[in-house]
Amino acid sequence: MGSNVRDLMREGLAAGWNHIDATCLSANLALEADVVIVGSGAGGGVAAELLATEGLKVVIVEEGPLWTTSDFHMREAEAYPNLYQESAARKTADKAINILQGRSVGGSTTVNWTSSFRTPPETLAYWQDVLGLKPLSTEAMAPWFAAMEHRLGVRPWAVEPNENNAILARGARQLGIEARVIPRNVRGCWNIGYCGMGCPTGAKQSMLVTTLPSALAKGATLVSRLRAERLLLDGKQRVVALRGLALQANGIRSGNIEVTIRARHFIVAGGAIGSPALLMRSGVPDPHGLLGQRTFLHPTVVSAGVFKDRVDGYAGAPQSIYSDHFLHQHPIDGPLGFKLETPPLHPVLYSTTLQGFGESHAEKMRDFPHAQVIIALVRDGFHPQSRGGRVKLRGDGSPYLDYPLDDVYWEAARRALLAMAEIQFAAGAGRVTPVHEETPGFASWSEAKRGIADLRLKPLLCRVVSAHVMGGCAMGDSPARGVVDHRGRHFQLENLTVCDGSVFPTSIGANPQLSIYGLAARNISLLAAELLGRPTPAIP
Repeated sequence: MGSNVRDLMREGLAAGWNHIDATCLSANLALEADVVIVGSGAGGGVAAELLATEGLKVVIVEEGPLWTTSDFHMREAEAYPNLYQESAARKTADKAINILQGRSVGGSTTVNWTSSFRTPPETLAYWQDVLGLKPLSTEAMAPWFAAMEHRLGVRPWAVEPNENNAILARGARQLGIEARVIPRNVRGCWNIGYCGMGCPTGAKQSMLVTTLPSALAKGATLVSRLRAERLLLDGKQRVVALRGLALQANGIRSGNIEVTIRARHFIVAGGAIGSPALLMRSGVPDPHGLLGQRTFLHPTVVSAGVFKDRVDGYAGAPQSIYSDHFLHQHPIDGPLGFKLETPPLHPVLYSTTLQGFGESHAEKMRDFPHAQVIIALVRDGFHPQSRGGRVKLRGDGSPYLDYPLDDVYWEAARRALLAMAEIQFAAGAGRVTPVHEETPGFASWSEAKRGIADLRLKPLLCRVVSAHVMGGCAMGDSPARGVVDHRGRHFQLENLTVCDGSVFPTSIGANPQLSIYGLAARNISLLAAELLGRPTPAIP
């Protein structure tokens, strides 16, 4: 992208930072540390910086490869197989929901679209009042969110939205629906629009260019392309080591070379599918059968509009406008609410999400330059019948997510498809097509209103996607109601902390990265004081 773009990670590696690519190992390896961190995404990255800054010896384990700023070429054919779980084709057990999750150094922060929201107050209030997580009030969490916003440059996007986002704003305004500007974690952003393929300018303040370089500069060790196979337990109270298997050169399957890391404390931050799976493979105590349960997505439905003028949704900040209007129409534990945003439109992502095949699919692709898309992120986990999904293990120990969609969800999905179509027509769309296998689309709002009301909504007919996975190692006020406490500490294993979105007891109703950053900063600050024998900071 130019000689003025710095690659902090490459510079540091050249200067001698500690990095082990496990695919290059020719023999078993044993390491020791004060703290082992499994996963280098939002939770693991924050933990690594805070602990290394305190002088603790830290080893970071990442299953994915180390790709740095210089390796990002804005090409879908490179990014999806190299930076995403299952080449960006991860699906739920019934194949009904596509799940985008990062799998590289920096985790999903390397490939997300930069939207950064604090945990909504109504979500925290529900956790406090219904789930007993009294310490997690909006007021108590505010300083931690503020600290991470400062660290990662989070602020409302000050540039005019691209046309894809501007259409959402215009349509909402025509209907009297409030829409706002999204805060983004960027510094010096070039407004290119290829955030999902890794930022080629280093502007996105992912863990790859912030906390991880900071930790490595302070002596931490990064081991990439190492699959965390299991935690080794000493009886039922402590973890004594992590056993990992080096991946083969293709970066997919593991070989026979083992890496064993012994430590005082173990932090699991492998994401809300990977973390419960690691604990399940390890046979950690689970007396109430909660591990892997109540794993939540924001199951997302999609509406595509075609406009007379070009939209070119691949260019410019991918997400800069949102609306929470439909989150607040009902009580939080009533009919499911949804958040409206736009996704970036790139040819592979767009074509593989669209319905249809053959000529009908080709016809939709011919409209690609004029296409605009709105997505509705449905807030799951609060209604008594919205129980989310469950992480399970295949015979080889690899995880998958079983996520049935019930009538409570489909009722919300229909309301969301109606809301998005009305907004797109209000903004001037000539045609709107819910991404559903049984509709060719609609030429007017009145036609769409009738047609969407009659659509059969069921798995594999209506396209459902998600980039947000939460839960599976949920926080609770007691072992009977959670895998970990409000600090992320495992109830049965005294030296195990879970530090990622898997600790959320519900979905949160917003893009989760800032929620993970803030909670990780709080919880790891408490842990660092304990490991160093200092008085524990007063936490409300």
